[in-house]
Amino acid sequence: EVQLVESGGGLVQPGGSLRLSCAASGFAVDDYIIGWFRQTPGKERAGVSCISDKDGITSYIDSVKGRFTISRDNAKNTVSPQMNNLKPEDTAVYYCAAGRGSRSWWRSPYEYTYWGQGTQVTVSS
Repeated sequence: EVQLVESGGGLVQPGGSLRLSCAASGFAVDDYIIGWFRQTPGKERAGVSCISDKDGITSYIDSVKGRFTISRDNAKNTVSPQMNNLKPEDTAVYYCAAGRGSRSWWRSPYEYTYWGQGTQVTVSS
C-alpha cells in the first residue's frame, strides 16, 4: 500500500545537473516529512535534505546549500530535489524517505518509516 519510488538518477559530468523525483503512493506527501538521504559503499546513510509536512519548510546539509533545492508537488504527490553544480563527492545512491519524527532530527534515518529503493547518481568525467 505505502510505497516510495525514486527516479531520475544517472551519470552526469561535474558541474552538471540532475533532478530526482520521489513518487509516493498510499499516503499524501504533505502529511509526512520527506527526507532525502545518500549512501556510498562502506558508509552509513546520511541525510541530505528534507521538506516538512504541512508548512513545506526545507532543510539542507551545508555541503549542498545553494546547489540543491527540494520541492513538493502535491497534485502529483511527488517530492523532487533539483541538484545543480554537481560534484564528484555527490556520487551516491539517493533515497527518499517518509516519516513523522521530529524535524530537529531530520538527518537521522531512524526518524523515517518508509523508504524508496534508491537511485544511483554518479558525477564523473
